[in-house]
Amino acid sequence: MAPKDPREEVIQAWYIDDSNEDQRLPHHREPKEFVSLDQLAELGVLGWRLNADNHETDEELKKIREGRGYSYMDICEVCPEKLPNYEEMIKNFFTEHLHSDEEIRYCLAGSGYFDIRDQDDVWIRVWVKKGGMIVFPAGIYHRFTLDSDNYMKAMRLFAGSPIWTPYYRPQDHLPARKAYLEAFGRKEVSNQACDAAA
Repeated sequence: MAPKDPREEVIQAWYIDDSNEDQRLPHHREPKEFVSLDQLAELGVLGWRLNADNHETDEELKKIREGRGYSYMDICEVCPEKLPNYEEMIKNFFTEHLHSDEEIRYCLAGSGYFDIRDQDDVWIRVWVKKGGMIVFPAGIYHRFTLDSDNYMKAMRLFAGSPIWTPYYRPQDHLPARKAYLEAFGRKEVSNQACDAAA
């Protein structure tokens, strides 16, 4: 049996049901259908397990930031007590959208759910906990909600000056979406090669 990927302690993913129950619940399908970190990578989603208690001096974080050009950093807390206009913001975060740049979140405390679409447009829930850092590629449709603990403290990283503009679905005409589909979308298999060989 292969050793467990240590990232799975802080980043887990699964296909979700289509229930309209509280968005902060796990929404596992029955039976549960987990998604591996390798499967997430096939969708362009990257993840790391870092030491959140040491984020200010963490050499691994420094290497990632330098290697990927993440020059901007801030920290935000998402909870009713700390986020202005909390109800409106959570509603906006949970409305399906994309960005023209990567979305990078490093969970320093608490946890939350990022939902993304697979190549067949089916929702996958990505649970990020303390120590998990995740990168969603530009052009991927996604949404965010807290889990039932109602708290996440996250480092937000960005290459250059931050642009947080959400483009609510449908936005398939945007260059970022087209580039995402070209890089990570389902590849159509041509029947021409099969016909020529027949």
